[in-house]
Amino acid sequence: MTNQELATTIIAALDLDPAPIAIAFADQPPIGVDVIQSEVPSSCSFWRRAEQGVFYAPAEAHFKCPVGAMVMGFELPQPVVDELGQLVNNMCDCGYMASDEAAHIPTVPFRPKGTVYGPLAAFPLHADAVVCWLSPVQAMIWNEACGEGRWDRDVSAAVTGRPACAALPAGINENRPVLSFGCMGMRTFTEVADDRMLATIPGAVLAEFASKLQAMRSTNDAMQSFYKGRLSSP
Repeated sequence: MTNQELATTIIAALDLDPAPIAIAFADQPPIGVDVIQSEVPSSCSFWRRAEQGVFYAPAEAHFKCPVGAMVMGFELPQPVVDELGQLVNNMCDCGYMASDEAAHIPTVPFRPKGTVYGPLAAFPLHADAVVCWLSPVQAMIWNEACGEGRWDRDVSAAVTGRPACAALPAGINENRPVLSFGCMGMRTFTEVADDRMLATIPGAVLAEFASKLQAMRSTNDAMQSFYKGRLSSP
């Protein structure tokens, strides 16, 4: 499927709004793609901007968010490394995370010089990851399509949390879709609605998972019809 077909399938399966956005790590902007040089307060801020069109953001545009820049796999200059260390110390001091936890936060497994962002439907490259915002009912279908609703599996790590951006490398590294509650930084800087969850799909399984979402939507439509019949029966 093309990126446009993949986007159409995912949107239809989930009644998704806003539409999914795509992310690809790249060392230079593709021909004809705008470059954003200005820094943003968080790496996840780019996800919302990507809803409006395709653009390239170099690594340095992410450096105002040291945790996000680390998670995205960028090579960090020493001032950003120092700021990252201080930020992690502050998080530990206030009880936000344990002192030995930071070393286990997943990171993108390569060292890109920048990132291409944009709507999946108009994305000019193969996506390394796709980001969606899900309501509880959409997350239900997503969870079932992942197979994580099954009771004969290990359910210990079905949903991730802070930092929200870690859902990207977690999915890429483990080659699986990821649901995340996000983090307060994500909710502050993206201004996403309180009733939305973060969901990511690694590019390697994008077509396969889009088909699973489509099939699970059909299954849930059939179950809904059955339940409505029970509801209306005397």
